[in-house]
Amino acid sequence: MNRISVENKIEALRKELRQHNHNYYVLDNPTISDYDFDVLLKELQALEAEYPEFYDANSPTLRVGGEITKNFNTVVHKQRMYSLDNSYSKDDLLDWEKRVKKIVGETNIEFTCELKYDGASISLTYEDGKLVRAVTRGDGFQGDEVTTNIKTIKSVPLQLKGNYPAKFDIRGEIVLPFDGFHKMNEERIANGEEPYMNPRNTASGSLKLQDSALVAKRPLECLLYSVVGANLNIDTQYQLLEKTRSWGFKVPTIARLCKSMDEVMAFVEHWDVHRHELPYETDGVVIKVNTLRYQEELGYTSKSPRWAMAYKFKAEQVSTILNEITYQVGRTGAITPVANLEPVLLAGTTVKRASLHNADQIEKLDVRVGDTVFVEKGGEIIPKIIAVDTSKRPEDSLITTYIKNCPECNTELYRTEGDAKHYCPNEYGCPPQITGRVQHFISRKAMDIDGLGSETVELLYKEGLITNYADLYTLTIEQVLPLERMAEKSAENLVQGIAKSVEVPFERVLFALGIRFVGETVAKKLARAYKNIDALMYASVLELATVDEIGDRIANSVVSFFQNERNLENINRLKNYGLQFELSADKLLNQTEKLKGQTYVVSGVFEMSRNDLKKLIEDNGGKVGSSISSKTTFLVAGDKMGPSKRTKAESLNVPIITEQEFLEKLA
Repeated sequence: MNRISVENKIEALRKELRQHNHNYYVLDNPTISDYDFDVLLKELQALEAEYPEFYDANSPTLRVGGEITKNFNTVVHKQRMYSLDNSYSKDDLLDWEKRVKKIVGETNIEFTCELKYDGASISLTYEDGKLVRAVTRGDGFQGDEVTTNIKTIKSVPLQLKGNYPAKFDIRGEIVLPFDGFHKMNEERIANGEEPYMNPRNTASGSLKLQDSALVAKRPLECLLYSVVGANLNIDTQYQLLEKTRSWGFKVPTIARLCKSMDEVMAFVEHWDVHRHELPYETDGVVIKVNTLRYQEELGYTSKSPRWAMAYKFKAEQVSTILNEITYQVGRTGAITPVANLEPVLLAGTTVKRASLHNADQIEKLDVRVGDTVFVEKGGEIIPKIIAVDTSKRPEDSLITTYIKNCPECNTELYRTEGDAKHYCPNEYGCPPQITGRVQHFISRKAMDIDGLGSETVELLYKEGLITNYADLYTLTIEQVLPLERMAEKSAENLVQGIAKSVEVPFERVLFALGIRFVGETVAKKLARAYKNIDALMYASVLELATVDEIGDRIANSVVSFFQNERNLENINRLKNYGLQFELSADKLLNQTEKLKGQTYVVSGVFEMSRNDLKKLIEDNGGKVGSSISSKTTFLVAGDKMGPSKRTKAESLNVPIITEQEFLEKLA
């Protein structure tokens, strides 16, 4: 055969094999025997080996794996992967529906209901119809690149078909069907190995296996549910599911378009009963506002989309014996009582400990050592004790008395009025508080220091090498090398990781300082409002409280933090070590106070993206409101804005301006 006919033959085989893969793994409708499929695959492998110049990274022959990945690169998501708010009753959903209607300004809202599959979240990037990257959810902002492993999953298309966008990300869940999970465990038991605990953890662990050939042997599947990108030409969530299915993705057909909350609840109630008939693990239903334009208008909170809600099925419950109550100390000094249980299997994992939350909860449940207790996973994640079987209580049972002194440093605990928690006031002498602050400082969303983990922080403190996070920047390779399990390369990586962290931007440094109540989102707002640490240090409670979403509690906490001499000393040290304590030049670029004190509501479709429009408002000192009120300064109206929003703005005498008029205000 000449080169052209060879290339044509190879492409024809690839196309045929892709279609057979799609028929078998996505449509569950094979049109060829396994034997005939293998014959075609071997023919393609032979041609590719003989003619390596026609190599294709997305060839069906590469599904078998074999590449080794020693280190998984960290990749920043272009669009954050948010978590979902949870609901447990129809009342929760009705409250959410009211909030949605208020913000959108419409009374008739459609919803798309999809099952919430329990697996490992993944983001796949496609360019020109080819899979170019697969990244785990990670912390939502960045994850690990696992492209080589994902390519072995047969239901992930390597080459799309139909009329797809030039570039987009698609999000979904990597799951392990029950049948495949049970077969894997049968093989492990036959080989004398411990069986895997549950499909979800097994699926998640599979993504980080270094040998992709091992991943290829696991019957993983990928179920897709959302697309992120520009120029998608898609108007609704339901249409999105149908279109992505036509491009070759495995998208569950169970989704339902609902026109009312009654229809939503009918879907929920049906699958709460019938979910056990499904081939995969599922723990609830995800309800989404169907119109994508409304989704964009609703936007996000700091943690989750306002346009989606997860209805969680009733959690599984088991009973076991409470053997002991111990107490943990957090980095803020908060004391958390922990129930140490007789090990019991719950929702696929062995549970040995459960949270008792606080003294009030212990008193409310009247829980005692030796009791038979009922345990469930809150949101099917964190185990908690929900009740006590007093009929089985031992006769010599003693009422639980909450501790009066810190279990770590023996300092007397305190509890302020209205606060559920007890606290240890020994902020700079209590070991878990010291190491907890350092562990928060180095965490992924804060300084994200490579080569330094929680256990190493404990060792550094134990050996007297650090007493606060500023001490990290004085460490040398010679100091850390003698630590347990610390090789020379690890010591070098640790010191280099600390040195590199001085490049972390101001808003993350501010979050890393560990000011009470100042989370990631609040830190960004404070950084934007004050531009540098010195201006923030001298801000009063009254001044701080005028910043968007900063109430009295946060304002008092910030002022209190900067009144502490030790904190000021640490900040001065960190300044000298080169950490970023002011917004970078590129973030300060184009920032003004032109819109200070003004609140804007943005509604409709615009020439620029809605996110860019909101950023312009915030960069110029304004606040973006979610719904129209008497405090709204302007309503920026785009195409297709709902009439009810216009009516409300007019009734409150809120001026309505166009996108162009808004831009002219900034000019």
